[in-house]
Amino acid sequence: MTTLATAPPPSGGFNSPGVEDFNLPPIFGDITKPVLQLVLAALIIWAFFALSVRKPSLVPSKGQFLGESLHGLVRNSIARDNIGPEFLKFVPYLTTLFAFILVNNLFGIIPIIQFPTFSHPGMPYVLAIFTWLIFTWVGIKHHGFIGYLRISTWPPGVPGWVRFILTPIEFISNILLRPVTLSLRLFGNMFAGHLLLLVFILGGEYMLLHSETLLPKIISPIAFVLAIVFTFFEAFIQVVQAYVFVILTASYIGTVLADDH
Repeated sequence: MTTLATAPPPSGGFNSPGVEDFNLPPIFGDITKPVLQLVLAALIIWAFFALSVRKPSLVPSKGQFLGESLHGLVRNSIARDNIGPEFLKFVPYLTTLFAFILVNNLFGIIPIIQFPTFSHPGMPYVLAIFTWLIFTWVGIKHHGFIGYLRISTWPPGVPGWVRFILTPIEFISNILLRPVTLSLRLFGNMFAGHLLLLVFILGGEYMLLHSETLLPKIISPIAFVLAIVFTFFEAFIQVVQAYVFVILTASYIGTVLADDH
């Protein structure tokens, strides 16, 4: 999991989980567990799609069905609805992005691994920067540099005197802050969800094994039951956050491809 190997002594009281539980020591050299998880996620996704298309048939196998379903979800429900006529060229990136985020999120509830990769803020920042580079490049290519700035910062139908106030806000919001908010949303949900699970699991363990009175030992199973309930809830949040990240990415691309902001 995270740093769960040693339980606090009874005399020391319960040490509530915190940020330090997310700072995992290097496994070898400068390589940490989250870095290995990124590599593992990439291998899992490559193997999944390679196997799903290895022997395509009109009556799909289970693997082919899952691969086509994932691709169809991104293509039809995300890319086509949010980007418009030019959506097909972005489907490979969006599908890969969705699968990559989903697998890394689900690592947080998979036994033995039990750590969400994107609970470290630097990792979702990288994905958000990729998204920012893509929609910025697409906007400049489609409209030119000046045209891209215009659709991003110059709302149509707004009085000129209002634009002097609104344009700096639009510039900060649409160009500078989008990758920040995109990454912080993913990071915050993964961090908070994992921290909540740690509280229930470690708290239940402490009450059961180290409490000096009987009542905490009796109610400790409630903490474990809540940990199981929140594990299922966290799995739902992990899927939703992968979907939200990708649908916002598609929305940003669709926005810069539109003729008007």
